[in-house]
Amino acid sequence: MQELLLHCRPGFEGEAAAEMQELAAEQGIAGYAVAQDGAALVRFVCPQAGDAEQLMQAIPFSHLIFARQWAVGSWLDVDPEDRITPIITACAQGPIASQLWLETADTNDGKSMAALTKKLRAPLERSLTKTRFVRPNKPELPRLHLCFESGQRVFVGWSWADNAAPWPMGIPRLRVPKDAPSRSTLKLEEAWHHFIPRDDWDSRLKAGMTAVDLGAAPGGWTWQLVNRLMNVIAVDNGPMDRKLMDSGQVEHVQADGYLYKPKYTVDWMVCDIVDKPARSSALVSKWIGQRLCREVIINFKLPMKRRYQEVMQCLEHIQDALDEAGVKAEIACKQLYTDREEVTCHVRAISRGY
Repeated sequence: MQELLLHCRPGFEGEAAAEMQELAAEQGIAGYAVAQDGAALVRFVCPQAGDAEQLMQAIPFSHLIFARQWAVGSWLDVDPEDRITPIITACAQGPIASQLWLETADTNDGKSMAALTKKLRAPLERSLTKTRFVRPNKPELPRLHLCFESGQRVFVGWSWADNAAPWPMGIPRLRVPKDAPSRSTLKLEEAWHHFIPRDDWDSRLKAGMTAVDLGAAPGGWTWQLVNRLMNVIAVDNGPMDRKLMDSGQVEHVQADGYLYKPKYTVDWMVCDIVDKPARSSALVSKWIGQRLCREVIINFKLPMKRRYQEVMQCLEHIQDALDEAGVKAEIACKQLYTDREEVTCHVRAISRGY
Protein backbone atom coordinates (compact mmCIF):
# COMPACT_ATOMS: atom_id res chain seq x y z
CA MET A 1 0.00 0.00 0.00
CA GLN A 2 2.20 2.78 -1.32
CA GLU A 3 -0.25 5.49 -2.25
CA LEU A 4 -3.30 7.47 -1.27
CA LEU A 5 -6.15 7.87 -3.74
CA LEU A 6 -8.14 11.09 -3.29
CA HIS A 7 -11.56 11.84 -4.79
CA CYS A 8 -12.24 15.49 -5.57
CA ARG A 9 -14.46 17.73 -7.66
CA PRO A 10 -13.53 17.59 -11.38
CA GLY A 11 -11.33 20.58 -12.18
CA PHE A 12 -9.90 20.83 -8.66
CA GLU A 13 -7.26 18.13 -8.97
CA GLY A 14 -4.47 20.71 -8.76
CA GLU A 15 -5.82 22.08 -5.49
CA ALA A 16 -6.21 18.62 -3.94
CA ALA A 17 -2.68 17.71 -5.05
CA ALA A 18 -1.13 20.93 -3.71
CA GLU A 19 -2.88 20.49 -0.38
CA MET A 20 -1.74 16.88 0.00
CA GLN A 21 1.82 17.78 -0.97
CA GLU A 22 1.94 20.50 1.70
CA LEU A 23 0.46 18.28 4.42
CA ALA A 24 2.90 15.46 3.62
CA ALA A 25 5.81 17.89 3.86
CA GLU A 26 4.58 19.04 7.28
CA GLN A 27 4.68 15.40 8.41
CA GLY A 28 8.17 14.91 6.97
CA ILE A 29 6.96 12.16 4.63
CA ALA A 30 8.32 12.03 1.09
CA GLY A 31 5.85 11.64 -1.75
CA TYR A 32 4.57 13.14 -4.95
CA ALA A 33 1.14 13.86 -6.40
CA VAL A 34 -0.11 12.63 -9.77
CA ALA A 35 -3.04 14.70 -11.02
CA GLN A 36 -4.77 14.96 -14.38
CA ASP A 37 -7.14 17.86 -15.02
CA GLY A 38 -10.76 16.72 -15.05
CA ALA A 39 -10.03 13.21 -13.73
CA ALA A 40 -11.69 13.83 -10.32
CA LEU A 41 -8.97 11.61 -8.79
CA VAL A 42 -5.54 12.44 -7.39
CA ARG A 43 -2.84 9.91 -6.58
CA PHE A 44 -0.32 10.65 -3.84
CA VAL A 45 2.53 8.18 -4.14
CA CYS A 46 4.89 7.44 -1.24
CA PRO A 47 7.98 5.54 -2.48
CA GLN A 48 8.93 4.38 1.03
CA ALA A 49 6.96 1.33 2.17
CA GLY A 50 4.52 2.12 4.98
CA ASP A 51 4.65 5.89 4.51
CA ALA A 52 1.28 6.17 2.78
CA GLU A 53 -0.52 4.45 5.65
CA GLN A 54 1.46 6.49 8.18
CA LEU A 55 0.48 9.69 6.37
CA MET A 56 -3.19 8.71 6.40
CA GLN A 57 -3.02 8.08 10.15
CA ALA A 58 -1.19 11.35 10.84
CA ILE A 59 -3.57 13.66 8.94
CA PRO A 60 -7.16 14.14 10.18
CA PHE A 61 -9.43 13.77 7.16
CA SER A 62 -11.44 16.72 8.48
CA HIS A 63 -8.41 18.93 7.76
CA LEU A 64 -8.54 18.18 4.03
CA ILE A 65 -10.35 20.89 2.10
CA PHE A 66 -10.45 19.64 -1.48
CA ALA A 67 -10.54 15.85 -1.02
CA ARG A 68 -14.02 14.32 -0.76
CA GLN A 69 -12.82 10.83 0.13
CA TRP A 70 -9.53 8.95 0.40
CA ALA A 71 -8.18 5.42 0.69
CA VAL A 72 -4.72 3.88 1.08
CA GLY A 73 -3.75 1.03 -1.22
CA SER A 74 -2.40 0.27 -4.67
CA TRP A 75 -3.46 -0.23 -8.29
CA LEU A 76 -4.19 -3.57 -9.82
CA ASP A 77 -4.44 -4.63 -13.48
CA VAL A 78 -7.20 -7.19 -14.06
CA ASP A 79 -8.24 -9.42 -16.92
CA PRO A 80 -11.83 -8.81 -18.11
CA GLU A 81 -12.21 -12.59 -18.29
CA ASP A 82 -11.60 -12.91 -14.53
CA ARG A 83 -11.54 -9.78 -12.42
CA ILE A 84 -12.59 -11.47 -9.16
CA THR A 85 -9.55 -13.71 -8.56
CA PRO A 86 -6.82 -11.02 -8.71
CA ILE A 87 -8.94 -8.68 -6.56
CA ILE A 88 -9.33 -11.37 -3.89
CA THR A 89 -5.58 -12.03 -4.01
CA ALA A 90 -4.87 -8.30 -3.59
CA CYS A 91 -7.24 -8.08 -0.63
CA ALA A 92 -5.13 -10.68 1.15
CA GLN A 93 -2.33 -8.10 1.31
CA GLY A 94 -4.38 -5.64 3.37
CA PRO A 95 -6.51 -5.57 6.53
CA ILE A 96 -9.81 -7.35 6.97
CA ALA A 97 -12.70 -4.99 6.14
CA SER A 98 -16.19 -4.45 7.46
CA GLN A 99 -17.82 -3.56 4.14
CA LEU A 100 -17.19 -3.21 0.43
CA TRP A 101 -17.51 0.07 -1.47
CA LEU A 102 -17.38 -0.02 -5.28
CA GLU A 103 -16.38 3.36 -6.64
CA THR A 104 -15.44 5.25 -9.80
CA ALA A 105 -14.32 8.77 -10.53
CA ASP A 106 -17.11 11.38 -10.43
CA THR A 107 -16.87 11.95 -14.18
CA ASN A 108 -18.85 10.93 -17.24
CA ASP A 109 -16.32 8.15 -17.92
CA GLY A 110 -16.67 6.99 -14.33
CA LYS A 111 -20.46 6.99 -14.49
CA SER A 112 -20.31 4.92 -17.68
CA MET A 113 -18.95 2.02 -15.61
CA ALA A 114 -22.06 1.83 -13.44
CA ALA A 115 -23.23 -1.30 -15.25
CA LEU A 116 -19.89 -3.02 -14.61
CA THR A 117 -19.76 -2.22 -10.91
CA LYS A 118 -23.39 -3.31 -10.51
CA LYS A 119 -22.58 -6.60 -12.23
CA LEU A 120 -19.52 -7.22 -10.03
CA ARG A 121 -21.04 -6.28 -6.68
CA ALA A 122 -22.82 -9.55 -5.83
CA PRO A 123 -20.01 -11.96 -6.85
CA LEU A 124 -17.40 -9.80 -5.13
CA GLU A 125 -19.40 -9.64 -1.92
CA ARG A 126 -19.91 -13.41 -1.96
CA SER A 127 -16.22 -14.11 -2.59
CA LEU A 128 -14.94 -11.59 -0.04
CA THR A 129 -17.34 -12.80 2.63
CA LYS A 130 -16.49 -16.45 1.93
CA THR A 131 -12.74 -15.77 2.18
CA ARG A 132 -13.38 -13.69 5.33
CA PHE A 133 -11.65 -10.63 3.86
CA VAL A 134 -14.92 -8.76 4.47
CA ARG A 135 -16.70 -9.37 7.76
CA PRO A 136 -20.02 -7.51 7.97
CA ASN A 137 -21.30 -6.07 11.25
CA LYS A 138 -17.79 -5.20 12.42
CA PRO A 139 -17.82 -1.37 12.23
CA GLU A 140 -14.44 -1.09 13.94
CA LEU A 141 -12.82 -2.62 10.85
CA PRO A 142 -11.89 -0.46 7.81
CA ARG A 143 -13.92 -0.13 4.63
CA LEU A 144 -12.62 -1.80 1.47
CA HIS A 145 -12.60 0.55 -1.54
CA LEU A 146 -12.47 -0.83 -5.08
CA CYS A 147 -12.21 2.17 -7.39
CA PHE A 148 -12.48 1.24 -11.06
CA GLU A 149 -10.54 3.45 -13.44
CA SER A 150 -11.56 1.12 -16.26
CA GLY A 151 -12.63 -2.46 -16.78
CA GLN A 152 -8.97 -3.47 -16.67
CA ARG A 153 -7.60 -1.29 -13.86
CA VAL A 154 -8.80 -0.95 -10.28
CA PHE A 155 -7.48 0.66 -7.10
CA VAL A 156 -7.68 -1.63 -4.09
CA GLY A 157 -7.63 0.44 -0.92
CA TRP A 158 -8.89 0.87 2.62
CA SER A 159 -10.17 3.70 4.81
CA TRP A 160 -11.23 3.91 8.45
CA ALA A 161 -14.64 5.25 9.45
CA ASP A 162 -13.24 7.61 12.09
CA ASN A 163 -10.90 9.29 9.58
CA ALA A 164 -12.70 9.41 6.24
CA ALA A 165 -15.97 10.52 4.68
CA PRO A 166 -19.00 8.40 5.64
CA TRP A 167 -20.12 7.95 2.01
CA PRO A 168 -18.58 6.16 -1.00
CA MET A 169 -16.61 8.67 -3.09
CA GLY A 170 -17.48 11.26 -0.43
CA ILE A 171 -20.86 11.91 -2.05
CA PRO A 172 -23.81 12.20 0.36
CA ARG A 173 -27.19 10.94 -0.79
CA LEU A 174 -29.29 14.04 -0.16
CA ARG A 175 -32.51 15.03 -1.89
CA VAL A 176 -33.98 18.49 -2.37
CA PRO A 177 -37.01 18.76 -0.04
CA LYS A 178 -40.15 19.36 -2.07
CA ASP A 179 -41.09 22.48 -0.07
CA ALA A 180 -37.63 24.12 -0.24
CA PRO A 181 -37.62 27.26 -2.43
CA SER A 182 -34.25 26.49 -4.08
CA ARG A 183 -31.71 23.71 -4.59
CA SER A 184 -29.17 25.71 -2.58
CA THR A 185 -30.86 24.31 0.52
CA LEU A 186 -28.70 21.19 0.13
CA LYS A 187 -25.52 23.21 0.68
CA LEU A 188 -26.46 24.00 4.26
CA GLU A 189 -27.75 20.50 4.95
CA GLU A 190 -24.54 18.92 3.66
CA ALA A 191 -22.47 21.41 5.67
CA TRP A 192 -24.24 20.31 8.85
CA HIS A 193 -23.56 16.67 8.02
CA HIS A 194 -19.89 17.42 7.45
CA PHE A 195 -19.09 19.86 10.25
CA ILE A 196 -21.40 18.80 13.08
CA PRO A 197 -21.29 15.29 14.57
CA ARG A 198 -24.72 13.70 14.34
CA ASP A 199 -24.83 13.24 18.11
CA ASP A 200 -24.51 17.04 18.51
CA TRP A 201 -27.44 17.98 16.28
CA ASP A 202 -29.98 18.01 19.10
CA SER A 203 -27.87 20.46 21.12
CA ARG A 204 -26.40 22.67 18.37
CA LEU A 205 -29.31 22.69 15.92
CA LYS A 206 -32.20 22.67 18.35
CA ALA A 207 -35.66 24.21 18.31
CA GLY A 208 -35.89 27.78 19.58
CA MET A 209 -32.39 28.79 18.55
CA THR A 210 -31.88 32.11 16.78
CA ALA A 211 -30.23 32.41 13.39
CA VAL A 212 -29.39 35.08 10.83
CA ASP A 213 -29.31 34.20 7.12
CA LEU A 214 -27.38 36.81 5.13
CA GLY A 215 -28.29 36.99 1.45
CA ALA A 216 -31.27 34.79 2.25
CA ALA A 217 -33.65 35.23 -0.72
CA PRO A 218 -35.54 33.25 -1.81
CA GLY A 219 -34.88 31.15 1.30
CA GLY A 220 -33.05 27.89 0.51
CA TRP A 221 -30.86 28.12 3.60
CA THR A 222 -33.60 29.72 5.70
CA TRP A 223 -35.76 26.66 4.94
CA GLN A 224 -33.22 24.39 6.68
CA LEU A 225 -33.17 26.63 9.76
CA VAL A 226 -36.96 26.82 9.89
CA ASN A 227 -37.16 23.06 9.46
CA ARG A 228 -35.05 22.76 12.64
CA LEU A 229 -37.65 25.02 14.33
CA MET A 230 -35.27 27.96 14.70
CA ASN A 231 -36.28 31.63 14.64
CA VAL A 232 -34.63 33.29 11.64
CA ILE A 233 -33.76 36.83 10.61
CA ALA A 234 -33.55 36.66 6.81
CA VAL A 235 -31.48 39.56 5.46
CA ASP A 236 -31.83 40.32 1.76
CA ASN A 237 -33.23 43.09 -0.44
CA GLY A 238 -34.90 40.44 -2.58
CA PRO A 239 -38.26 38.73 -1.87
CA MET A 240 -38.54 35.70 0.40
CA ASP A 241 -40.60 32.58 -0.24
CA ARG A 242 -44.18 33.14 0.92
CA LYS A 243 -44.51 29.77 2.68
CA LEU A 244 -41.45 30.53 4.79
CA MET A 245 -42.85 33.90 5.78
CA ASP A 246 -46.17 32.25 6.67
CA SER A 247 -44.35 29.93 9.11
CA GLY A 248 -44.16 32.73 11.67
CA GLN A 249 -40.49 31.88 12.32
CA VAL A 250 -38.96 34.32 9.84
CA GLU A 251 -38.37 38.06 10.08
CA HIS A 252 -37.41 39.55 6.72
CA VAL A 253 -34.99 42.50 6.93
CA GLN A 254 -34.33 44.29 3.65
CA ALA A 255 -30.70 45.33 3.98
CA ASP A 256 -27.16 44.71 2.73
CA GLY A 257 -26.00 41.46 4.33
CA TYR A 258 -22.45 42.73 4.79
CA LEU A 259 -23.67 45.75 6.76
CA TYR A 260 -26.37 44.11 8.88
CA LYS A 261 -25.67 43.70 12.60
CA PRO A 262 -28.03 41.94 15.05
CA LYS A 263 -29.17 43.63 18.25
CA TYR A 264 -28.15 40.60 20.34
CA THR A 265 -25.92 37.53 20.08
CA VAL A 266 -27.54 34.83 17.95
CA ASP A 267 -26.75 31.13 17.80
CA TRP A 268 -26.09 30.91 14.07
CA MET A 269 -25.08 33.11 11.16
CA VAL A 270 -25.20 31.53 7.70
CA CYS A 271 -24.27 33.22 4.43
CA ASP A 272 -24.19 32.28 0.75
CA ILE A 273 -23.52 35.72 -0.76
CA VAL A 274 -21.49 35.79 -3.97
CA ASP A 275 -18.55 38.11 -3.31
CA LYS A 276 -14.77 38.14 -3.02
CA PRO A 277 -13.42 35.56 -0.53
CA ALA A 278 -11.50 38.23 1.39
CA ARG A 279 -14.70 40.15 2.04
CA SER A 280 -16.49 37.02 3.22
CA SER A 281 -13.63 36.02 5.54
CA ALA A 282 -13.69 39.52 7.03
CA LEU A 283 -17.42 39.07 7.63
CA VAL A 284 -16.77 35.86 9.58
CA SER A 285 -14.09 37.59 11.64
CA LYS A 286 -16.52 40.38 12.54
CA TRP A 287 -19.42 38.13 13.53
CA ILE A 288 -17.35 35.77 15.69
CA GLY A 289 -14.80 38.34 16.90
CA GLN A 290 -17.47 40.82 18.01
CA ARG A 291 -19.53 38.01 19.57
CA LEU A 292 -22.50 38.56 17.27
CA CYS A 293 -23.02 34.79 16.89
CA ARG A 294 -21.73 31.48 18.21
CA GLU A 295 -21.39 29.52 14.97
CA VAL A 296 -21.00 30.45 11.30
CA ILE A 297 -21.38 28.57 8.03
CA ILE A 298 -20.40 30.63 5.01
CA ASN A 299 -19.39 29.98 1.41
CA PHE A 300 -16.25 31.48 -0.12
CA LYS A 301 -16.54 31.99 -3.88
CA LEU A 302 -13.16 31.13 -5.38
CA PRO A 303 -11.18 33.00 -8.05
CA MET A 304 -10.15 31.37 -11.31
CA LYS A 305 -6.49 31.04 -10.30
CA ARG A 306 -4.55 30.33 -7.09
CA ARG A 307 -7.66 28.88 -5.47
CA TYR A 308 -5.87 26.82 -2.84
CA GLN A 309 -3.68 29.77 -1.87
CA GLU A 310 -6.74 32.04 -1.65
CA VAL A 311 -8.52 29.64 0.71
CA MET A 312 -5.50 29.26 2.98
CA GLN A 313 -5.06 33.03 3.08
CA CYS A 314 -8.71 33.51 4.09
CA LEU A 315 -8.45 30.96 6.89
CA GLU A 316 -5.23 32.55 8.12
CA HIS A 317 -6.89 35.99 8.17
CA ILE A 318 -9.80 34.62 10.22
CA GLN A 319 -7.45 33.00 12.71
CA ASP A 320 -5.35 36.17 13.06
CA ALA A 321 -8.44 38.34 13.56
CA LEU A 322 -9.88 36.06 16.22
CA ASP A 323 -6.54 35.83 18.00
CA GLU A 324 -6.43 39.62 18.10
CA ALA A 325 -10.01 39.71 19.45
CA GLY A 326 -9.12 37.18 22.13
CA VAL A 327 -11.69 34.66 20.88
CA LYS A 328 -10.88 30.97 20.70
CA ALA A 329 -12.65 29.16 17.90
CA GLU A 330 -12.67 25.99 15.84
CA ILE A 331 -12.18 26.74 12.13
CA ALA A 332 -12.84 24.19 9.38
CA CYS A 333 -13.25 24.35 5.62
CA LYS A 334 -14.41 21.92 2.93
CA GLN A 335 -15.32 21.86 -0.72
CA LEU A 336 -18.59 19.99 -0.37
CA TYR A 337 -20.22 17.90 -3.08
CA THR A 338 -22.93 20.56 -3.50
CA ASP A 339 -20.29 23.30 -3.85
CA ARG A 340 -19.14 24.37 -7.29
CA GLU A 341 -16.56 27.16 -7.62
CA GLU A 342 -16.58 27.63 -3.86
CA VAL A 343 -15.70 26.15 -0.50
CA THR A 344 -17.71 26.12 2.71
CA CYS A 345 -16.23 27.43 5.95
CA HIS A 346 -17.44 26.64 9.46
CA VAL A 347 -16.36 28.58 12.56
CA ARG A 348 -17.49 27.81 16.09
CA ALA A 349 -16.59 29.97 19.09
CA ILE A 350 -15.32 27.92 22.03
CA SER A 351 -14.20 30.73 24.39
CA ARG A 352 -15.55 30.54 27.92
CA GLY A 353 -18.46 32.81 28.59
CA TYR A 354 -19.04 33.42 24.89
